[in-house]
Amino acid sequence: MSNDIDNVTPKGVLLVVSGPSGAGKGTLVQRLVERVPHTWVSISATTRAPRTGEVDGVHYRFMTPEEFERTIEEGGFAEWANVHSHYYG
Repeated sequence: MSNDIDNVTPKGVLLVVSGPSGAGKGTLVQRLVERVPHTWVSISATTRAPRTGEVDGVHYRFMTPEEFERTIEEGGFAEWANVHSHYYG
C-alpha cells in the first residue's frame, strides 16, 4: 500500500479534520504537520471562555462577541455558527 501523504506537494490542498471530542483530531493534525513540509493549521475562533490549559492563538482565537460579529461583517470567516450561545468560526 502506498503512502500518498509522502507525495503531497504544497499546491494549496485544504484538509478539514472533523470528529467528536476525543476522537484524536489533534493527534492526527500534529502528525500531519510533523510529516508534511509547508503544512500549517488554521486556528478557529470562539467567543466561549478558554478551558483549563487552552492558550489564545494556539487552541482557539478567543474573541469577544463584538470582535466576532465585526469579523463576520468583514467576511473574515470561511464559515461560522452560533452554538449554545457562543460563536465558533
